[in-house]
Amino acid sequence: MQLRGCGTALVTPFTQDGVVDETALRNLVAWQVESGIDFLIPCGTTGETPTLTHDEWLRVIDVTIEVAAGRIPIVAGATSNSTQEAVARAKEVAARSGVNAILTASPYYNKPTQEGQYRHFRAIAEAVDKPLVLYNVPGRTGANLEPATLARLAEVPNIAAVKEASGNMSQIADVLNAVPETFLVFSGDDALTLPVISLGGVGIISVASNEIPAEMTRLVQAALAGDFVEARRLHFQYLSLMDINFVESNPIPVKAALAEMGLLQPVWRLPLVAPKPENLARIRAVLESLNLAERVHVARSN
Repeated sequence: MQLRGCGTALVTPFTQDGVVDETALRNLVAWQVESGIDFLIPCGTTGETPTLTHDEWLRVIDVTIEVAAGRIPIVAGATSNSTQEAVARAKEVAARSGVNAILTASPYYNKPTQEGQYRHFRAIAEAVDKPLVLYNVPGRTGANLEPATLARLAEVPNIAAVKEASGNMSQIADVLNAVPETFLVFSGDDALTLPVISLGGVGIISVASNEIPAEMTRLVQAALAGDFVEARRLHFQYLSLMDINFVESNPIPVKAALAEMGLLQPVWRLPLVAPKPENLARIRAVLESLNLAERVHVARSN
C-alpha cells in the first residue's frame, strides 16, 4: 500500500442544533486537500465516531470521498469492540470504491488478550479486500497491542500498517524492529512524529494537521527526506499547538481551536463538552502566538 506522509484524523463538525454540519465538513476536506495533505482519515477517534449514528458515520465518509474526488487516499475508520460488528462495518466501507484503506482500533472496554486481539484483527482482514491500518491506543481502549502480536499480524496479507499511539517510544522501536520493512508504522502522536520517523516510521496520523495541514505535511516530508534540521525547526515552532491539543480529551481542544479559526461551530456531542474557560484561554493564546486565528480569518475574507 502506497501510504505515507501526513494524514489528518478529521474532526466531525456539528451545527448548533447538534447535527453533522456537511457544509463545514466539505470546506474542511477541501482545505485539507488544497493544503497538500497526503491522506485523510474520516471517522476515527478525533471524529467523535462513538457518538455518530450508523447513517452519520457512512455519510461523513461519503462526503469526504466526494470532496477529495480521488486526489488523495481515504482511510475510513471502522471500529467496534464486537468482532462481528467490526467485520460488518469494515465490509460496508470496503464496498465503497473511494475508500483506499480501513483504520480499525483494538477492541475497547472488554480488554482482550493478545491472542484475542490477533484473532479479532485477522477476522476483519480476512473479510475484506482493502488494506487495514491497525490502531493501537491503549490509553483509550485498555488493551495494548504488543510488538510480538503486531509482528504476527503483519504476516496477514492485507494488514498493511499500524497507527502506534501507545506513547511508548521503547515499544514503538520494538515494533519497528519486529515487523517487515514493507509494513508501515505511523506515529499516532504529533509530538512523537520525528523520533518515530527517525527509527523507520513512514509518517503521522495527525490531530494538529486539522489546524495546520500544510505545515505538518512539510514537517513530515522534510523528515522523510532526511532534512531533520528543517523538520526540527517546524516541530519546535508548532510544539505548543501539538501539546495544547491534549490539554483536555481529544477532540475537545482541536475543535475549540478550529472554532476560534472560524472553520466550524464550537459544538461537541455528549459526553464531550466545551473546554474549561482557563483551557480555552490557553488554546487562544497558542493560536495567537502562531498567528493561526488571524491567518484563517484573513484567508476567509479575501
